[in-house]
Amino acid sequence: MKKIIVNVFLLSLGISLFGQIPSGYYDGTEGLQEEQLKNALHNIIKNHTEYSYSDLKWMLKETDEDPNNSNNVILLYTGRSQNKNTFGGGANDWNREHVWAKSHGGFGTSAPAGTDAHHIRPADASVNSSRGNKDFDNGGQQHPEATGCYFTDLTWEPRDAVKGDVARMIFYMAVRYEGENGEPDLEVVDYVGTGTQPKHGKLSTLLQWNTQDPPDDFEIHRNNVIYSYQHNRNPFIDHPEFVNLIWDPGAAGVSGKSLNPIRVFPNPATDKIQVSRFGKKKVQRIEVLDLFGRVVLQKKMSGENMLLDISGLSKGIHFLRLMTGDSVEIKRFVKL
Repeated sequence: MKKIIVNVFLLSLGISLFGQIPSGYYDGTEGLQEEQLKNALHNIIKNHTEYSYSDLKWMLKETDEDPNNSNNVILLYTGRSQNKNTFGGGANDWNREHVWAKSHGGFGTSAPAGTDAHHIRPADASVNSSRGNKDFDNGGQQHPEATGCYFTDLTWEPRDAVKGDVARMIFYMAVRYEGENGEPDLEVVDYVGTGTQPKHGKLSTLLQWNTQDPPDDFEIHRNNVIYSYQHNRNPFIDHPEFVNLIWDPGAAGVSGKSLNPIRVFPNPATDKIQVSRFGKKKVQRIEVLDLFGRVVLQKKMSGENMLLDISGLSKGIHFLRLMTGDSVEIKRFVKL
């Protein structure tokens, strides 16, 4: 009980203490890619503060609280807002969903992997059972209880609004758990039917989902709250561009050659940002997206540099999306 009281107190401070990425948190990652970046991020986020599986019952009530109703949590696959006190095993109760299925590596509900809040979300109990330990991919028949979710014998497709959330949780697990100190060595692979191997698929689909559904305010807030407890962050929520730099540096988002690196200066900024990109592909269009994935500014880009007027944007986190004919590159920036 004492630990719970202390942590609730810490959470009350967490929004002010950890409302943004801590200064210097990602020092040492600049210019890295593939295994070098993966290893650097692993060293940053490993050895987090561990909690029990039981602790997640109260922690998820904070991490996934409905911003419009503090008595409720938002369920991952259905999107339903449900009373926090309906936790249980009944068909319409909510329970703890391991997004990286716990059988994929056999870590069960033991710390650290089995109790890591970065990949555990509230879900409708019966929908959670339907998802089981399926890999992630597009297609199949729509689930009768979870509109927008589709499934086959081997795969599960979440609703569009959380596709990126799912992808970034899977990528987090593959970086956080590298087989050290008896922990599982998890890997993202480009196939399905991985069974009980310490692997999860499907990589190419998860790369698409990360690009198509950038982090929104709910996901960013969740990352901040977990950081106030576990003292580690999901790097791919803070920097979605890290995903392609590790798993597909030769492509940007969906397909095509990388435009990396993009430089945005200053960042954060108040009225104008300098956008610089390096690479042979000509950028046809640059878009600015808000946290809900809505395009709020569009410009044509010519040459390697562009001065972009952002004075009309609302304050907060935005995403630059640079597009050629067959590739997409995303960069995060903050408007002050």
